[in-house]
Amino acid sequence: MDARVNENELIKAQSHLLRGTLRESLADELTGALAPADAQIGSFHGVYEQVDRVHREGRAGRFLEPPYELMLRARLPGGVCTPEQWLAIDAVGRELGNGTIRLTTRQTFQLHGVLKHHLKPLIQRINRVMIDSIGGCGDVNRNVLCNPNPVESALHAQVHGWARRISEQLLPRTRAYHEIWLEEEPVAGGEPESEPLYGETYLPRKFKTAVAVPPRNDVDVYTNDLGFVAITEGDRLLGFNVLAGGGMGTTHGDRSTYPRLADELGFVPPESVLVVAEAVVSTQRDLGNRISRRHARLKYTIERVGLAAFKAEVEQRAGLTFGPVRPVAFTDQGDRYGWVRGTDGHWHLTLYIENGRVADRPGAALMTGLREIARVHQGDFRITPNQNLIVAGVPENQRGQIEAIARAHGLLADGRTPIRLGAIACVALPTCPQAMAESERYFPDLLTKIERLAVDHGVGDVPMVMRMTGCPNGCARPFVAEVGLVGKGPGRYNLMLGGDGKGSRLNRLCGENLSEPEILAALDGLFQRFAAERQDGEGLGNFSIRAGLVRPVLNPVEDFHDPV
Repeated sequence: MDARVNENELIKAQSHLLRGTLRESLADELTGALAPADAQIGSFHGVYEQVDRVHREGRAGRFLEPPYELMLRARLPGGVCTPEQWLAIDAVGRELGNGTIRLTTRQTFQLHGVLKHHLKPLIQRINRVMIDSIGGCGDVNRNVLCNPNPVESALHAQVHGWARRISEQLLPRTRAYHEIWLEEEPVAGGEPESEPLYGETYLPRKFKTAVAVPPRNDVDVYTNDLGFVAITEGDRLLGFNVLAGGGMGTTHGDRSTYPRLADELGFVPPESVLVVAEAVVSTQRDLGNRISRRHARLKYTIERVGLAAFKAEVEQRAGLTFGPVRPVAFTDQGDRYGWVRGTDGHWHLTLYIENGRVADRPGAALMTGLREIARVHQGDFRITPNQNLIVAGVPENQRGQIEAIARAHGLLADGRTPIRLGAIACVALPTCPQAMAESERYFPDLLTKIERLAVDHGVGDVPMVMRMTGCPNGCARPFVAEVGLVGKGPGRYNLMLGGDGKGSRLNRLCGENLSEPEILAALDGLFQRFAAERQDGEGLGNFSIRAGLVRPVLNPVEDFHDPV
């Protein structure tokens, strides 16, 4: 192996296909942490080691180790789960986690505050209801997003089926997960175990895949390493436009890092989806940067080798030639709240889960309410990429019962403004080790002040896409928001403006290292001009560009970091 590779590459190579010494780390009762190398390998099993940053102060002075805890992220392709599975998630969240469930922007759930000795029984319990956490994190393909489409029932079934097949096709083949967590006996004799797609060092960095169904871009398909845009005719799936090279993460002050939207490679019929997915992954495996993890995502590979060369390599590996890209038109990147009726006659209710946190709090016992719904619901649940939850497949005779439970527990979107309904935030403090500033805990209060400004200027009823993250890694996809707030330090954020409200345009830095009063002053002025100069039907992001408040990002390599 090249001596210049980063440390993670060596850890993976020496891990015996993701086993490491995880068994020994889990058995070590002298610490709540995993061994450093095992903490890296654990991510491939869906496990992140974290520290409660609220309670760590003063522990070192008392010769106590930091308050380590673990977070588990599940694999749940397209965010679909059954009521039985939801009840299992609810139970382990209450009994083995911190008493909450976190719905993520990748349509799965995270369980926070898990102590090390609770981790194995937690994983075993979710596996009993056919949910695993393989590839929840780590340098492999992660949870595959899919438009939850509550209306076109037959079409959703087709497209979600492909999302599941992509997820299964791109899973690691090692039996390490089953041996360590599910107590499967190692296979003795026979052929040596191998990873035919990933190899012993897996991918250079994380890899994200999404499947979109126009006209809704709730999955933000252009922000993914690999994207499939469904081309349909009525309720018939004709195939997919294939996208590659999207990614949100950047690093403050490092111009060599930047968010990027995916490029279009071409059109393929459904039967070519899996071979193309493998070809894109294997090309990134072989050509990706294994020296600098900051530059290891597929977006940097494509920028380095060139789109034409990358496309030709994928075609050669897949044994096909892409067809011409089919025309598509996206209209928005949000959720439809309330009841909608599907083509099969069933009803679907999209609930509002602020920032994806399912918890019981005064006046809004969300966890209890969802548990009651799961006990009577006959359809499925669908986590949305905007951190909400759809109660899908409700028969007419159950609508009243489901709505009554949801209303009694504060789960309906009623009374929320379009600004709040279009906002999402990452977890950030106190658990995320990357967080530089608050996000989930702070954003609701800031939104209240932003809503007042919008109402004062007469634009409080205009839908807006606002997103906040505690760091520039971009987990809540802030760089395609109409208003993005990206943590820079305690109480400080970069203000980004100019997304198009459809997820197909990057925004641009408009204010750097701003405090709350500075953010509110900037938005106050923006709303004032928006109210006075807005054209009919024009969104805030498009207005920001048309009015010359920000310039569009034409080439993120050259101009993303340049303000206004």
